[in-house]
Amino acid sequence: MVDDRQDEAQTLQPAAIQGRIVVFTAGGTNPQVMINALSDRFADIHVIQEQPEGKGEIVKRRARRLGWINALGQLGTMIASRLYKQVAARRARDIIKHYGLTDARNPAIPVISVISLNSDNCLQAVAALKPDVIFTISCRILSERTLSVLPCPVINFHAGINPMYRGQMGGYWALVENDAGNFGATVHLVDKGIDTGGTLYEQRVEPAKTDTIATYPLLLTAASTGIAIKAIEDALAGRLTPVQPPGKSALRYPPPLWVWLWHGIKRNIW
Repeated sequence: MVDDRQDEAQTLQPAAIQGRIVVFTAGGTNPQVMINALSDRFADIHVIQEQPEGKGEIVKRRARRLGWINALGQLGTMIASRLYKQVAARRARDIIKHYGLTDARNPAIPVISVISLNSDNCLQAVAALKPDVIFTISCRILSERTLSVLPCPVINFHAGINPMYRGQMGGYWALVENDAGNFGATVHLVDKGIDTGGTLYEQRVEPAKTDTIATYPLLLTAASTGIAIKAIEDALAGRLTPVQPPGKSALRYPPPLWVWLWHGIKRNIW
């Protein structure tokens, strides 16, 4: 008679860990993949979802910092990259399947909708939920006012290795700068800066030849669910040990259209 206890043991999942986790996000495929992975590990998870910023708001903000030419060039890249929509969709399905994840919304996870994570409505929801940990992914920068009243550790998932690739499209810029060894993601504490809080964990991965600027963030998200879970476990256990990694700090933005096309045509970095 075949003893199937070993096979059964291999399929058993770790018991869900106690403690309330609240996820801050603007929604989307990548955050949903992460939220589903977290819900498999943690028994008590809630989502507070803000309305995404409009493209007009984003362009105006970048124009104030970088000038209108660069801001419009970045918008052009995001629009042009949609030409890869079908290819990116196939690759996205492959990534999610490879890591054994799902991007389907889980109706068992409560979601509270707010206009902004910096709004009074959001803070009221947090006060009512009394979270032990707040986890942020794909959302706007939290204001100093918001951070000052949050009652627990705030941990962020960032699709780039800090401090060299803060901001946006960290994986893309690592490839462009011939730094493929730092194609990766960081889970870190949140402070008043942009991806400047102490690093908790890093995850590096090698992109496939079919990956592009449209799929790099999803790849890094899917590959990093484990370090997100570890960081939350540490927070719940009171053993967070942030570090300040070496490297020049640089804030990144999506490449302007002409930069993206040049590296894509000349170096096949799309």
